[in-house]
Amino acid sequence: MRPSARPTAFGLRTGHGERGFSLLEVLVALAIMALSLGALYEAAGGSVRSAQVVEQRGTAILLAQSLLDSRDTVDAGGFDLGGEHDGRFRWRLSARPFVTGREAVPGWPLYRVEAVASHDARSLPSASVEGRVR
Repeated sequence: MRPSARPTAFGLRTGHGERGFSLLEVLVALAIMALSLGALYEAAGGSVRSAQVVEQRGTAILLAQSLLDSRDTVDAGGFDLGGEHDGRFRWRLSARPFVTGREAVPGWPLYRVEAVASHDARSLPSASVEGRVR
């Protein structure tokens, strides 16, 4: 006598030779899910790191612009200053004579003024602003 078929979530199954997922199929499904979740985690982590870099660069640009605004005049011969801000940023402000080959007004030389700010000592400058003043 044959048992009657009974409905399951995955279709009709009979009492003899019931089928289901094998251990291998479950392990493969878990491995695929783990790889997918790992890729999503990396993508989200990359977005957070990018946002931090953008914030640091914006702060460095503001710092460099503030450094330029802090000096109204340039001493004869220029200057070269440096320091740290908030324990997170290193900065350098320099002014050097800018040689053009001729002076527009004698006694009023041009200076190349540069402000550089970087997030830490090992990184490249996060912001560099320069100008020429008389």
